[in-house]
Amino acid sequence: MSLYGMMRTGVSGMNGQANRLSTVSDNIANAGTTGYKRASTQFSTLVLPSSGGGYNSGGVETVVRHHISEDGSMRGTTSSTDLALKGNGFFVVSNSGGTPYLTRAGSFVPDAQGNLVNAAGYYLMGYPITNGQTNPVINSFQGLEKVNIAQRDQIADPSRAGTFTANLPAGATVIPAANLPSANAAGAQFSNKTSVQAFDNLGNPVTLDLYFSKTGVDATGNPTWEVTAYNKADASATGGFPYSKPALKSETYTFDATNGKLISADKSLSVAIPGGQTLELDLSGTKQLAGDFNVSQIKVDGNTPSQIENVDIGPDGTVVALYKNGAKREIYKIPLADVPSPDNLLVLSGNVFSPSAESGDVQIGFPGKGSFGSLTSGALEDSNADMAQELTEMIEAQRSYTANSKVFQTGADLMDVLVNLKR
Repeated sequence: MSLYGMMRTGVSGMNGQANRLSTVSDNIANAGTTGYKRASTQFSTLVLPSSGGGYNSGGVETVVRHHISEDGSMRGTTSSTDLALKGNGFFVVSNSGGTPYLTRAGSFVPDAQGNLVNAAGYYLMGYPITNGQTNPVINSFQGLEKVNIAQRDQIADPSRAGTFTANLPAGATVIPAANLPSANAAGAQFSNKTSVQAFDNLGNPVTLDLYFSKTGVDATGNPTWEVTAYNKADASATGGFPYSKPALKSETYTFDATNGKLISADKSLSVAIPGGQTLELDLSGTKQLAGDFNVSQIKVDGNTPSQIENVDIGPDGTVVALYKNGAKREIYKIPLADVPSPDNLLVLSGNVFSPSAESGDVQIGFPGKGSFGSLTSGALEDSNADMAQELTEMIEAQRSYTANSKVFQTGADLMDVLVNLKR
């Protein structure tokens, strides 16, 4: 046996335990780092050829493994832009230069420009939603942009859909055809009237006057009603007929004489809003029953211009802007990225990862779809380092390092004895 080999083996052991202590120190230092994935040191023997009459000591090789695929515990927060993942997948982030990376650190807050950025300075990436559609690329980062929730943004959403439910009095008097509101003549008659508010393309409120007039019965004895919509701004000086412009829409509806339900094939009133879109007003819940005219539900979408007050992020990754006037709008879809071998990702500073040859190619998807994990808003994923386990590892590494140092010291002492034999 070579004394030099014995000393080199002791040095190899000390170096291996030093690497082990290095990973332990990193784990302890980052025990409170959001989304941190612990590292561990694995050992393998290094054997040298030996002759029949002697043994050549080898050493130990160390391989550092990062436990990226292991989930950390989840804890709740009060911020809707804090995001946590459970299961497979990573957030796609980028640095200030636009280079994409992967991370599990989801503590995002808006910067001065409204971009969501985490504590390490990496920006959350997402697909913009345009006309309700996204354009994901499943094997590339193309199409992703910084998720921006700038408070300066304003929208005016025109009215497109609404629901109107009421009871039309069965005992109402039939209005002669010449006097119906659709004729727009002075002194026009009607059974009942109400008004609803809608919005044009610029967010201006448009008040619609709705007239309900009983017109008689059809050939089968079922009662019929005319519903007519006018723009209130076109009303006469006295606030009624004649309007300066024709009716926006007028339709006749049939009700079942036995139960009062609306039985017309088309159960909606399509009103072209001046300067806006076509409002589809759903009347399917309206009935003709005994009693007075009574509106039980009226709901029309659209809103005036308003700023973003907050955002909500759904479990499918959809970022919904919440405006001060109560309006909502989907603005981004947050994707997840994954690789076949997450533990072989390249670990970089800032708690981010980059694909490597060993990890495999990136695949893009959305939370809760396929093999991708679940997304939770208002929560963070803690480090997966266990403090008790790390302290135990530290003690074991310290004892092993000391033992290997004794081997080296013994070899050095024997070398001194050998050198001094000539004296």
